[in-house]
Amino acid sequence: MKTRFFYLFTALLISTLTLSSCSQSETEFSVDYEKFTLDNGLEVILHKDDSDPVTAVALTFHVGSAREIEGRTGFAHLFEHLLFLESENLGKGGLDKMSSRIGGSGANGSTSRDRTNYFQTVPSDALEKMIWAEADKLGYFINTVTEAVLAKEKQVVKNEKRQGVDNAPYGHANYLVGKNMYPESHPYNWQVIGSLEDLQNATLQDVKDFYNKWYVPSNATLVIAGDFYSEQAKEWVHKYFDEIPRGDEIEPLPDMPVSLDETKKKYYEDNFARLPELRMVWPGVDLYHEDAYALDILTELLSDGKKAPFYQVLVEEKELTSNVFINSGNSELAGEISLITRAYPNTNLNEVATAVEEAFLRFEEEGFTQADLDRIKAGIETDFYNGLSSVLGKAFQLAQYNIFANDPGYINEDIEKTLAVTKEDVMRVYEKYIKGKHYVATSFVPRGQTDLILDDSEAAEVSEEEIVANAEGEQFVLPEETEYERTPSSFDRTVEPPYGESPDLKVPEVWEAELANGLNIYGIENYELPLVQFEISLKGGLLLEDPEKVGVSNLMADLMTKGTANKTPEELEEAIAELGATIRVNAGRQSISISGNTLARNYDATMELVEEIMLEPRWDEREFELAKQSTASQIAQQSANPNSIASNTFNKLLYGDSHILSFNPIGTTNSIENITLDDLKTYYDTNFSPAVADMHVVGAIDKSEVTSSLSGISSRWENKEVEIPEFDLPDAPESSTVYFYDVPDAKQSVLRFGYLAMPETDPDFYRANIMNYKLGGGGFASRLTQELREGKGYTYGIRSGFSGSDIAGPFSISSGVRTNVTYESAALVKQILEEYPETFTDEDLENTKSYLIKSSARQFETSGSKLNMLANISSYGWEPDYVRDRQETVQSITIDEIQEMARTYADPNKMIWLVVGDAETQMDRLEQLGFGEPILVNEYFKEGE
Repeated sequence: MKTRFFYLFTALLISTLTLSSCSQSETEFSVDYEKFTLDNGLEVILHKDDSDPVTAVALTFHVGSAREIEGRTGFAHLFEHLLFLESENLGKGGLDKMSSRIGGSGANGSTSRDRTNYFQTVPSDALEKMIWAEADKLGYFINTVTEAVLAKEKQVVKNEKRQGVDNAPYGHANYLVGKNMYPESHPYNWQVIGSLEDLQNATLQDVKDFYNKWYVPSNATLVIAGDFYSEQAKEWVHKYFDEIPRGDEIEPLPDMPVSLDETKKKYYEDNFARLPELRMVWPGVDLYHEDAYALDILTELLSDGKKAPFYQVLVEEKELTSNVFINSGNSELAGEISLITRAYPNTNLNEVATAVEEAFLRFEEEGFTQADLDRIKAGIETDFYNGLSSVLGKAFQLAQYNIFANDPGYINEDIEKTLAVTKEDVMRVYEKYIKGKHYVATSFVPRGQTDLILDDSEAAEVSEEEIVANAEGEQFVLPEETEYERTPSSFDRTVEPPYGESPDLKVPEVWEAELANGLNIYGIENYELPLVQFEISLKGGLLLEDPEKVGVSNLMADLMTKGTANKTPEELEEAIAELGATIRVNAGRQSISISGNTLARNYDATMELVEEIMLEPRWDEREFELAKQSTASQIAQQSANPNSIASNTFNKLLYGDSHILSFNPIGTTNSIENITLDDLKTYYDTNFSPAVADMHVVGAIDKSEVTSSLSGISSRWENKEVEIPEFDLPDAPESSTVYFYDVPDAKQSVLRFGYLAMPETDPDFYRANIMNYKLGGGGFASRLTQELREGKGYTYGIRSGFSGSDIAGPFSISSGVRTNVTYESAALVKQILEEYPETFTDEDLENTKSYLIKSSARQFETSGSKLNMLANISSYGWEPDYVRDRQETVQSITIDEIQEMARTYADPNKMIWLVVGDAETQMDRLEQLGFGEPILVNEYFKEGE
């Protein structure tokens, strides 16, 4: 499912942080680029990287919500959606339809306060097609937007807001901060996604006026990064962009910092929250402000790690919360310094505020050391390289600097400013922006718990949408054809450019080794960046737990990074951070993993710490109690989150209430209370063995270096037999049943439809995935998305897919739909499933084959994707070139086989149909599906119990 709003806002934020961060020893590292400007003002940046046969294209406009006006908010984000639907020369479906053929990563976009970005990574032979398509956004698009197109896409955007804001715990918090931090005249006063009312009131002329002002070449940056010929790319850019008119000149907005003359306190009773949340937000600084670098480091010193005063006071000493998050966020015109913490259930937020003041006082009195500063910079260095791990990441960063710093090469100055931060700078910005300064405070508490809010808080004004049946034209139908006037061009733009030379599939070379204790190792050398990523995976996890004490392996994994026999929790944390490394231990449904990411030069030292973590656990009593508190808090949060409820309840329905795989690996409220530290030790002593483990390594390191680094693990880690139990799994249902979990006043209904299908090792598994591409696995190419989102506007996103391992996993269809079309959405899904086998066409087959074969060029670009390849090889015994076998399967599959797969594995009459939503208004209507009276399951599957 695409996330055409939230995904890249986060990605760009990360890019900003990573690019402004690296150690002194690496300042010579740079991303080479070439920049030129067309006569119409379009700025073009080229970056060559031929390590993989892929190219990223990113078109970024210097327009976000800050260029809107009060009463007409959400326009920039609305265009992020509209520009994918249709253009004059690509036709209906636009870039999405083309992406489904050319093997692209999926055309996507994002909006922030200050820019809107459109991007995709494609096999290099499709670069001209992408340049042609992106030019259509600028010069050959707006005439295709009609009243009907606008009306439908309004519904999609409103569904996105419901999903991410109205139906989510704490979803209105950013809205309250914006309204109280910034005056009404400030462009950051409103949210990027806008308001439901403004979206509904937007006229077609409003939309066209906004586009014509801001979506012009002189307000855009085009970045092409990857494997291509520069001169050929320039020729194509000139061909497709040169004749697009420049547009009116746009005056840049001045910096607009804000200050508060009083502290403002607001509270809100949140229907979906189970923990009280406190936010304290101070005015900060704009992007690339001279104080931004010291503020970034200050916030890490305050809250990151066990030495941080906020962790010491709020988590360890007063036990008010499991985590405190502090961040300095910088936008183009202004910034914010945010403190966010979700306290334990029934905790009075006045106690939290008092503890916050105590933590600040401790920071003032005790300060920090130069070693602390160096430790933070070491972590930032690794983050910097991770931000460059894909050509798309490089494209984002180059665009970011070009637009907001007026120079892609600002990366070097930005890094230098971070490295130049001193201890005195950190204390100076603390005094200047936080100490004794006014702030905005929000208290979000569960319904009926206003006794927990900060003293002197005022009730917040938040507009709540009412659930009204037959509202918003839920039977909306988009016309088959759109009539519009075509924009003239000097050549025939309706002809899609041809493919270039087909890239060769580059399957990474895999090396294998086995240690004396039986640990199998699989590796891939990759010297693009000075990084190493690794993972040691042990079979087990939830599978080896007692159903009465579910959550043991999760707590054990948590505790393993909380010190060793020879290092306190704080000492271990510092040792890892000083290397600029990360080491994580995670427990899942079928495995436990020890994973890490480190600079290549620090790999040996990192593995020494991994050995210590694995073989010398500390079993710290205090950390165990804190881990139990944190887990119980997490369970409480999930208990009111509709998406978590849907996932947990669906698993109960799939496996049966008492089956071990029906549980969430983090456990339940009751099981966590009953787990002792001895339970963790017993699980470790019994199940932690190289006999059920494999190691995967990718990065700037060779086989001999890896095996040498593991000599201690080889000699010290005893091989003992571990029995992985075989469980009986329920058969797929013989007939469909509708289940309903009631979340009163839910603004959306969460859908989970499916059944327990097959393992990934089943001969039909990959062929079933091929079948599912056009059904619901192909993003905007899929029937489900085209019908429910693009055709009806019922949802922000919907997908279907198979998941499995060496044991059977589910086929599932998942979506969030607006409440008042719950039945209509489910009925349409049923209809699509019923009709899919007989309506799958030759064109569908050609489209599916084209995408799956061409997309293989992107399959091994990142270290993460290479690690996944190694995991498949070690888990299932596949040969390293299994991807070539899959290509042969795609090439040879027929329509008859696809139809048979659909009838067998996507039968709507043999599924679980689960809906999580407002039962009072929606449950009874679902009987019309023809699967009998819906069954209310709240009493059977209460979350957290």
